[in-house]
Amino acid sequence: SYKCFKLNVFITYSFGNVVRLDPIFASSYDDITALPRDFRNRWTLPGDEKVTNIPVIASTRQAQTYGSYNLATAYNAYNYSSERVAKGDFIRMKEISLTYEIPKKFLENVALQNFSCKLQVTNPFLVYSDKKLNGQDPEFFNSGGVATPMAKQFTLTIRAGF
Repeated sequence: SYKCFKLNVFITYSFGNVVRLDPIFASSYDDITALPRDFRNRWTLPGDEKVTNIPVIASTRQAQTYGSYNLATAYNAYNYSSERVAKGDFIRMKEISLTYEIPKKFLENVALQNFSCKLQVTNPFLVYSDKKLNGQDPEFFNSGGVATPMAKQFTLTIRAGF
């Protein structure tokens, strides 16, 4: 609190768990599954295996030569390896609110006992989470891994006491 203002900050955290990331590599892709962020760091040229452990996406010729079953097996070795596990630790800014209360001396000539305005944001951002999550939210799980977070909410409250 400072003069007529009140600031409230609510932070939540969780430590000590791990999250299995969604399997992203497959023997074929569609428009929805073809663009995860992990693909930016995959093997693309000979020698890339020295700087990344994310596998290459097989070319059409390789897929025909080795067959989709063999590719699926090879990709599952990566999808379900320890490389696809991230720390589930997080620190979340759960709520921030700022309240302004009009001083009572300004309300003497009005039929109000008190009047205040509060602006509040809920779930604005994650303060910390594992970089391996690539922007996914560690707090919300889906059947195959990590799901999308709850939406941010903005609330304006006007309170008047007569």
